[in-house]
Amino acid sequence: MDMIQVDGLTKRFGNFTALDQVSLRVPKGKLVALLGPSGSGKTTLLRILAGLDYPDAGTIHLDGVDATSLQTRERGVGFVFQHYALFRHMTVADNIAFGLKVRKGATRPSKAAIAQRVEELLGLVQLSGLGKRFPAQLSGGQRQRVALARALAIEPRLLLLDEPFGALDAQVRKDLRRWLRSLHEDMGLTGVFVTHDQEEALEVADEVVVMNKGRIEQIGTPAEIYDRPATPFVYRFLGNVNALPCVIKDGRAVIEGVELVCSANDGSNGNGTAFIRPHDIEIRPADADGMPAHVRHLTVLGPVVRAELAVGGTTLEAELSRDEHDRLNLSAGSRVKVGIRSARLFVEE
Repeated sequence: MDMIQVDGLTKRFGNFTALDQVSLRVPKGKLVALLGPSGSGKTTLLRILAGLDYPDAGTIHLDGVDATSLQTRERGVGFVFQHYALFRHMTVADNIAFGLKVRKGATRPSKAAIAQRVEELLGLVQLSGLGKRFPAQLSGGQRQRVALARALAIEPRLLLLDEPFGALDAQVRKDLRRWLRSLHEDMGLTGVFVTHDQEEALEVADEVVVMNKGRIEQIGTPAEIYDRPATPFVYRFLGNVNALPCVIKDGRAVIEGVELVCSANDGSNGNGTAFIRPHDIEIRPADADGMPAHVRHLTVLGPVVRAELAVGGTTLEAELSRDEHDRLNLSAGSRVKVGIRSARLFVEE
């Protein structure tokens, strides 16, 4: 059974449509990323799943139960905010215990059970011994782990995270997302997190939901989303890409004298765009076959070199290894030939 089943979800704020007939399935035990630019609807969808907002139309089922009109505390979800939302006047331990202490009647654990649960969670999030500190005495990464421990304390059936690492610096973000991936695998939680960071989504999630203007553009594994983008928007949004205008006829396009054939094209004809990833551009010696080009600029990024190439009236970005760069003896102004290993053609709608 799917943990989340969303059907026809629509949400408007005045004249702005934040979600437009969104439908989605999230299987149990999966960690799913909602990925998209600002205004794409990803945070609105997350807040509706949490019960912090309600849809104008559509339904939500959580673990087979209609949760469309249920309040947050009735949904059994844990929510982690971007800016931690910790209680500054409470210790770390009291922050983690908060969701358990406010339970009513028989559902509230004993003080001893709460204390034991807090100690277990401090160990789980690698903060053992810091329970008596206050949030101001912790680093940003430690505070975010406290927020996650607080969300886990209530043993949620669903964990929701809104840009959980967005307020942290790059290295801490990297460390924490690896840790979250490991935690998810160990606990088997079902989780949904919002991000606009493509690398974060591809590294952490089992499935990625790419959103744009209140609609879902594509759902798939990280490999499917990156290797086989379904729309021009997904191509442009996910990773670097060269987008070249072209005329397409029967699934073929000619760019600077080179014919591109794309089996994924449906045979439509007309003006379109050829999308080419930088690593799918091959730089060859000047006396080889291919499109004549010259190197405008080179950027060395560790083991990878980015090359900006002038091809006729077009500028292309290519990526190559340091070994290839050295073998070709490239420098700004070098004359080369260019080949294209793979491209995807889209006819304009």
